[in-house]
Amino acid sequence: MKTIIEPFKIKSVEPIKFTTREEREVLLKEAGYNPFLIKAEDVLIDLLTDSGTSAMSAQQWAGIMLGDEAYAGSNSFYKFDAAVKKITGMKTVIPTHQGRAAEKILFSILGGKGKYFAANTFFDTTRANIEFSGSEGFDFVVEVGKHPEQRADFKGNMDVKALETFINEKGAENIPLIMLTITNNSGGGQPVSMQNIREVREICDDYEIPLYLDACRFAENAYFIKKREKGYENKSVLEIAQEMFSYADGATMSAKKDALVNIGGFLALNDDELAMNCRNLLIVTEGFPTYGGLAGRDLEAIAQGLEEIVDEHYLQYRIRSVEYLGEKLIAAGVPIIEPPGGHAIYLDAKRFLPNIPPEEFPAQSIVCELYIEGGIRAVEIGSVMFGKYDKDGYLIPPPMELVRLAIPRRVYTQSHIDYVAEVVIEVYNRRQTLPGYLLTYEAPILRHFTARFEKLCNP
Repeated sequence: MKTIIEPFKIKSVEPIKFTTREEREVLLKEAGYNPFLIKAEDVLIDLLTDSGTSAMSAQQWAGIMLGDEAYAGSNSFYKFDAAVKKITGMKTVIPTHQGRAAEKILFSILGGKGKYFAANTFFDTTRANIEFSGSEGFDFVVEVGKHPEQRADFKGNMDVKALETFINEKGAENIPLIMLTITNNSGGGQPVSMQNIREVREICDDYEIPLYLDACRFAENAYFIKKREKGYENKSVLEIAQEMFSYADGATMSAKKDALVNIGGFLALNDDELAMNCRNLLIVTEGFPTYGGLAGRDLEAIAQGLEEIVDEHYLQYRIRSVEYLGEKLIAAGVPIIEPPGGHAIYLDAKRFLPNIPPEEFPAQSIVCELYIEGGIRAVEIGSVMFGKYDKDGYLIPPPMELVRLAIPRRVYTQSHIDYVAEVVIEVYNRRQTLPGYLLTYEAPILRHFTARFEKLCNP
């Protein structure tokens, strides 16, 4: 196979600030050993998130200049509305300033005490909005998705048998919706098959429960279906995406992912009454329904980004770039979730640091060491992000302890990725020297954003 090159040319560059190891040790300590609290200018390679960190195209920047900033009924909204409907086929599209705003509106209306929601895996802001409403969220990823070392084509799938048992236990009348996260972010960026989407749809029909998609990375999921699922090899990514959405009653999306923009999102629905209620809440919280907390120029950029994201040359490059990093780490013995997902590499902290227990946050230890060693900012997806406490105050850890290396779209070159691999391998080779951490401050919700830690003595 020939080298898969970037399907774009670089037109503008941004300088990177270099720091010394000694400087980074001081900066990290001042940040309470939480890279979220480090200034971006002090980060060499920023893999904290792929959300809102993409590089926009020349056409998107041109769209910025075309933005219609009318308060109501702007031309930019109608371009945005048409672009979303082309892909989703939904009757109503409500713009929001980002995905969590769409989640906030949806779960504020449908949630509440005594209500339950189910997903293959809810991500952090989705779960936070569910819990903030007084409801509870439950995850039912397939068994293979809980085992990082095992390979399967669609490890992001929903366990449909477990889902049906859950519905019967809680009562369909107490479950306002079921959600599929595509791709499954907390589960390693793993895709969901079309067959699984259909199976979940059938269960939803049987129990008269709406099905929603968390569609942040819908195009990446569609590309995996094209490459891995029989019968889809000759369909376009757009056609596959349209079929995915055809099984759903609604969708939330952070456009900061697969719409290739720095801000924006939407809530798409087929239920007219629910759409009216959501629009009414939107007016109170986000703005008029034709701008929803966004400038007209942002709506233009999203519309263009949704055209570009289904380009298969781009998606081939995107998926292969992540796979390339995963292959280098696997060759060096570094434990990751296999196979590599669509937007990130996930280090398996349980196998990386088996000597550090969950209550000392092994994934956070790796995150800190990656910054100290090479100025790389990653994010913990484990007991810091998803850990709970029992009635006696003891930690209930999640099934997996992960470090996510999220790759921004169209930002870093192959040499940057080679550097990332070298740093991760160096940290892994001296893993026995890594310390555990003690949590010293946590917010009551989404604690990983602002948590602070103290370093424990080296083992």
